[in-house]
Amino acid sequence: MICIWSARTLIEYVTRCLFLAVWLLIFNSSAMAANEFNYFESLQERLISDGFDRDMITNLYSRPEVTFETRGISAYFVYRESKVRYDHYSEQLQIKRAKKYLAKHLSAFDEAEKTYGVDKEVITAIILVETQLGKLLGSRSIMNTLSTMAALSDPQVREALWLQISNTPDLTRERFEEKAARKSQWSYRELKAYLMHAFTEGFDPVKINGSFAGAMGIAQFMPSNIEPLARDGNNDGKIDLFDDADAIASIAYYLKKHGWRPGIDRQQAEKVIYHYNHSKRYVEAVLKISDLLKG
Repeated sequence: MICIWSARTLIEYVTRCLFLAVWLLIFNSSAMAANEFNYFESLQERLISDGFDRDMITNLYSRPEVTFETRGISAYFVYRESKVRYDHYSEQLQIKRAKKYLAKHLSAFDEAEKTYGVDKEVITAIILVETQLGKLLGSRSIMNTLSTMAALSDPQVREALWLQISNTPDLTRERFEEKAARKSQWSYRELKAYLMHAFTEGFDPVKINGSFAGAMGIAQFMPSNIEPLARDGNNDGKIDLFDDADAIASIAYYLKKHGWRPGIDRQQAEKVIYHYNHSKRYVEAVLKISDLLKG
């Protein structure tokens, strides 16, 4: 059977084919451009200019595991602390679990309380809220999280990210720009501290996971707090915030350095704990848990 097309039908067919070809060309070009865009180029140069070895930084950011965390960073921009269910941690089952944890690591808690003068129940309460007693340590690459946020100091990187997450609910361009500018500088300092800690302690910085903000370990320390405030609780000659004894001692020392002392009153205790997490609801939850553990 022979099919004879009219001139009009043929023109419409050719037009559609041309449109499809142009669309595919544009789509593929955009995809290639996105794949070829180096989100960490300016960040690497900044690290190198601040004293990090060029070969080491180049090799580190050439590894396939080191990627720009678009999905993770978009969640960070719309995070609301008010949505955290702090009352959950004072439920009977949670308190029972916290008491078992305290009993299991009683020698480390007693040593921390003796050395730094911080109530063991307060330390336990912080560990409960921060990581569910060391069970939930975070699932995001700290290297990727801090690198992604630090890279946002580059206007081109910031624009590229905005184009990808601009449809995120409750996120305006103004809020995005304000938070990106503020947090990129903070994250860069944390990234440098994290890399220095990794090199000092001899672990692979790519292999460690933490929170969506870059906090790590049972104590959920930000990297910049590790060198001045983390402590070797088990006396093995190194600081490992994934070790219970080290985490317990580190939290105790952190609170002591911010003003905790034996017999501290409630008002002063609130001020000290607020340094650990700038949230009044967090402070109230920690002290409530502590009271229940003592009761």
